[in-house]
Amino acid sequence: MPAVVSEIMSRNVIGLPPSATLAEARTLMQRQHIRHLPVLEQDRLVGLVSQRDILAAQESSLEKGTNGHFLEHHQLAEIMVTGVTTVSPKAGIREAALYLQKHKYGCLPVVDKGKLVGIVTDSDFVAVAIHLLEVLDNQLADEGSDEADLDDLDLAPDAQDYLDGSRDL
Repeated sequence: MPAVVSEIMSRNVIGLPPSATLAEARTLMQRQHIRHLPVLEQDRLVGLVSQRDILAAQESSLEKGTNGHFLEHHQLAEIMVTGVTTVSPKAGIREAALYLQKHKYGCLPVVDKGKLVGIVTDSDFVAVAIHLLEVLDNQLADEGSDEADLDDLDLAPDAQDYLDGSRDL
């Protein structure tokens, strides 16, 4: 059975209401070391704000010469992305990863029956990749091989392009 998103998602999702200020969001993101912040109304996802969104709003205020207390005087509702793509906790990990890569998203909120139940980020997929590399290394070590023979690996069609350098990550 293929692995599903619920196996790798972060379950303790921190969110703020649309009325929260950009300053509150920035502070929360810094303290929690997160880059994506769901905007919630009664556990329902109504938007998403990224660290980049807040930085862009702040830079925009600098250009207008209104930097002073800009972040304290503006709400998430003003900059949040709405109509956010979400994923089911039962979605396959591979499909979710491919979707993130194709659309260059940093995260996918995980929604079940209309409620936000988690979030899966590009960092979660890096952790999966590291784990798989460690498993592969252990398998190769168990076979007594000091060097991996790439011809023995069953790689995805485009993975070989990355390995031989004909395609950048």
